[in-house]
Amino acid sequence: MKQARKRAGMTQAEAAEGIGIAPEVYERMERGGVLPSGPTLLRMCLILGSGPHELMGFAEVEPGQSAPGANTVPPGLSDTPEKRRLLRRLARLDSPRIKALARLVALLLPGR
Repeated sequence: MKQARKRAGMTQAEAAEGIGIAPEVYERMERGGVLPSGPTLLRMCLILGSGPHELMGFAEVEPGQSAPGANTVPPGLSDTPEKRRLLRRLARLDSPRIKALARLVALLLPGR
């Protein structure tokens, strides 16, 4: 991870921000004290422009360019745990309750 991060020209804090995790967690991952979850590993691959085999230490990080679009995180992967929990709960609501909730959210949004 450290080699890939340095090749990408990032600090630990910048990498952590791009991945969407706390800098302290990223530091522990880079030292090998914590393993990333699947979605976090995918975001790391995209942000650092390396494959999972390289980031997990199974292959050497090749010098050179990052993969095209390496800094683009697909929609949904950057969601917070709170947002994912809310979406799972919303999926269990029936149509009338979703409509009522949508009206409430519209009232809470700025610019109305």
